[in-house]
Amino acid sequence: MEIIDLRSDTVTHPTPGMRRAIFEAEVGDDVYCEDPTVNRLEIMAAASMGKEAALLTTSGTQSNLIAVLTYTNHGDEIIVGDESHIFWYEVGGAAALGGVTMRTLPNDSCGRLNLNDINRAIRDKDIHYPETTLLCLENTHNRCGGAVLTTDYTNEACNLAHRCGLKVHLDGARIFNAAIALGVQACALTENVDSVSLCLSKGLSAPVGSLLCSSKDSIERARKFRKMLGGGMRQAGIIASAGIVALETMVNRLGEDHANARRLAQGLADIKGVTLAQDKIPTNIVMFELSPELSAREFIEGLEKAGVKVGFRNGRPFRAVTHCMVSSADIDEALTRIETVCRRLRRGIQK
Repeated sequence: MEIIDLRSDTVTHPTPGMRRAIFEAEVGDDVYCEDPTVNRLEIMAAASMGKEAALLTTSGTQSNLIAVLTYTNHGDEIIVGDESHIFWYEVGGAAALGGVTMRTLPNDSCGRLNLNDINRAIRDKDIHYPETTLLCLENTHNRCGGAVLTTDYTNEACNLAHRCGLKVHLDGARIFNAAIALGVQACALTENVDSVSLCLSKGLSAPVGSLLCSSKDSIERARKFRKMLGGGMRQAGIIASAGIVALETMVNRLGEDHANARRLAQGLADIKGVTLAQDKIPTNIVMFELSPELSAREFIEGLEKAGVKVGFRNGRPFRAVTHCMVSSADIDEALTRIETVCRRLRRGIQK
């Protein structure tokens, strides 16, 4: 039985083109900035985000932490969403390693922070207060069901932050999904942010890697923090070669994943006992819930036996993420298996 893995787009495998590129990669010592493949990838990434320079890192979490370290000092305060990836899933690195306080503001269902809330959260200059130095946004927004921040909203948030002396970092792990959903170039969504991280290992299907893009001066500062965190890699062209193929071949196909996510959502909505947990499916993340009488534990166990994997954390909706290793036919098959599991659970209740 074929396993249909919808837990995350991080489960994607490198394409045959990536594997060939890895095998043939020209390499050097990247700590000395002598790996030609890394240098080429960083130039490509910076250009795609409309920035002067970029830095290859091991992960999105590392990119985000390096951005925080680059723009803050110990004792500062940063503003993040209460549903943000930085706050929930990065092990408190900003606080533990950066020595900064995370001031959380509520994200709305579209992943936005209210501009008035941001303005009120920025500290006055006062001996009693930490200094607010950084605003962090997220696009697309993971815990808000792949929600997309528009160009207008991002620009308004940046203008507000910059007027108050703050820098703005964008967690753009799935920034190309946002660009495809809006029908714009990714650089239109990053024009006014001071830095942006983008992941190669999610929908773009590379095996590992993220890039932090910013000004030349910021990237030079960031490079030292990457080394401090143990991220100074040597012949990293092995990684970068797959990233180049990802940027060249995998961006434009992301719309297929979005279409499959909508197909999945429509099918889930027709299954008795299943309710969608979001009004719209803007990109490749689908969040859904079970009727209270159905057991989440038994549902997950049933799906595992049926060969379907979805994401689930207690207290949160189930999450299904589409990607290049899941076809439209796979979506239809997954829906059939999910409906069968739900039917069995309902029968068990009736007995």
